[in-house]
Amino acid sequence: MTHYIAIDWGSTNLRAWHYQQGVCVDERRSEAGVTRLGDRTPAQVFASITAGWPVNEVPVVMAGMVGSNAGWLSVPYLACPVALGDISSRLTRVEDKAWIVPGLSVEREDNYNVMRGEETQLLGALALHPAPLYVMPGTHAKWVQLEQDKVLDFRTVMTGELHHLLLKQSLIGAGLPEQQESPAAFRDGLEVGTHDRSILTRLFEVRAAHVLGARDRRHISDFLSGLLIGHEVAQMTQQMAHHSQPITIIAGSALAQRYQQALAFMHIDSVTLEGDRAFQHGIRSIAHVLAH
Repeated sequence: MTHYIAIDWGSTNLRAWHYQQGVCVDERRSEAGVTRLGDRTPAQVFASITAGWPVNEVPVVMAGMVGSNAGWLSVPYLACPVALGDISSRLTRVEDKAWIVPGLSVEREDNYNVMRGEETQLLGALALHPAPLYVMPGTHAKWVQLEQDKVLDFRTVMTGELHHLLLKQSLIGAGLPEQQESPAAFRDGLEVGTHDRSILTRLFEVRAAHVLGARDRRHISDFLSGLLIGHEVAQMTQQMAHHSQPITIIAGSALAQRYQQALAFMHIDSVTLEGDRAFQHGIRSIAHVLAH
């Protein structure tokens, strides 16, 4: 299918692409995520973002939090293990306007987890960079274990949100000056985070170190980032087998580079796949199925 509309509708942002002959001819962005609709309905935001596009003539595929209980329509999760190829046949129609991609879930005594939006990236990543283990960094990082095309299991680590909360709303960040990038501070954090079984006792030390003058107050953000990412990578690579194959990182370049550095620090190979590229490839494959 070479004519379609793709929409990535998250909690805080919305992005839409119009494709003709397999080429993106228009791209639009909005801050009207599902938690920022204001006094507008999802249908009104949809009409605005797609104005002038042939929504009644081509497949419109939406992924992300638009399918959550806070979105346009609550779309059931697909329970893991599940083949990513099954996603295209499990879409939900909303107001005869568009199709919503279902999220994935894990429901076991040792793991309760959900994702929305990442499954579409995984569908694209599977075709572009097949791997037994993917890491999808972000506010809530996802570690996803696959066997061929089947998602067996996944875990969520709140590293990005924890970094923000600790730096902005806890004692750790109180009174700090404007933060500056410091590769050395990030690497110092990696060293501590990857070697400690629990970093809970280390968190207050982040503050104590700069109060006592042992660590530069301008570099606390990068040290904390290294500490948290290092700990996440150490724990998750131990918990989720990857059979000595490179781990595929699905993310934008800046964040991907941090995870790549953390994995290299632990002598684990990785490859990086740009998140938008994975998403677009996944959406394209779904649109292709809809057209046949």
